[in-house]
Amino acid sequence: MSDLFDLKAGYITFKNPVAVASMAGTTDSEFFKNFPEAGLYILGGYSIDEATMNASREMVKRGRKEFISDDIFAFIESELRKVTGKGVVIGINVRATTPEPFLRAAELAKKYGAILEINAHCRQEEMAALNVGEAMLKDRIALARLVSDIKKTGVVLSLKMRSGAVDDVKLARILEKAGLDILHVDAMGMRGTNLNAIKKLRDSTTLFIIGNNSVNNYETAQAMYSAGSDMVSVARAAMANPKLIKGIVSYIEDQQKQTGWYNAPSHICRGGDLRGLTWCCPPIKECPVHGALARANLSPEKFARIKLKFGEGTKLERGSTTCFGSMVWCCKFNKSCYLREDSMAENKLDYKEYTALKKKLSEEIMRNIDKEKVVT
Repeated sequence: MSDLFDLKAGYITFKNPVAVASMAGTTDSEFFKNFPEAGLYILGGYSIDEATMNASREMVKRGRKEFISDDIFAFIESELRKVTGKGVVIGINVRATTPEPFLRAAELAKKYGAILEINAHCRQEEMAALNVGEAMLKDRIALARLVSDIKKTGVVLSLKMRSGAVDDVKLARILEKAGLDILHVDAMGMRGTNLNAIKKLRDSTTLFIIGNNSVNNYETAQAMYSAGSDMVSVARAAMANPKLIKGIVSYIEDQQKQTGWYNAPSHICRGGDLRGLTWCCPPIKECPVHGALARANLSPEKFARIKLKFGEGTKLERGSTTCFGSMVWCCKFNKSCYLREDSMAENKLDYKEYTALKKKLSEEIMRNIDKEKVVT
């Protein structure tokens, strides 16, 4: 199934958009054996210098699980050897107080064709006292410098963070400029998952986004995808239900086979991110499309020109039975519309081809949006 999804980040190709997230003291090579269906498996988190390892030892004393080793890099390499080549992309989640251990870990990850993930997520008091984990987010300039230094090794680099700890969009934009490849977002809200945090990041960056938090069935996974996540990650829910990863993978593979766009956005009028402009009617009446265009700093006239220009010479150009005479203005495939369907039949256009064209149209719209100027 490796060719079903076109999911890439640097030298990495994912077979599917489902990950097992790191859990300190839990996600090791032995735990990995439970989830061979995953597209990404993140080992760790690991403390990789003396200060963070001592903090880990203190955390273990009060009942926390941690990976403890007198030679942490030898331990990590032995773990990488056990899981590399199993058909799943591997990541290593790490934390340290200085750049040097990150650089060493980056070289190790690159050696095994793996991803390095900066742990800017942990908020245990022992780590916070060292300005490690979530505390790193407070100085985005220093964090961007660290990202830039690590990227010089050529490693594919991820950063895991919790939404809402700082201004997510400002941080993501500066880290993207520094070279970050992947943003792994624990979209934590007051009442469960904060999908709006994912949407804002999707609208404002081109980073590969892994959405995390409360993904415990295919419905919550689909909500995360539709908000703009390229991939979802599962942590403790996978421990509670070892069949969960396989179930989500099976579901999302079926979605991709049927539509070709597994993470298609919702309609703008239903809270979709800016990619959802591909489903919108002409901006000629009062409706949410105007608010979305204002956020995107895109005039209604330019938006209309982009759509009509894209449609020229494609099967979307004509739509004699549709509301506006062209299928560039038609809605999402999951909404039944006999007017659209009659034009699809007339133009010999099936749902998968229709969706593929709408996906390309979405990409063209997004290319015309200056993400630095998107209002969030």
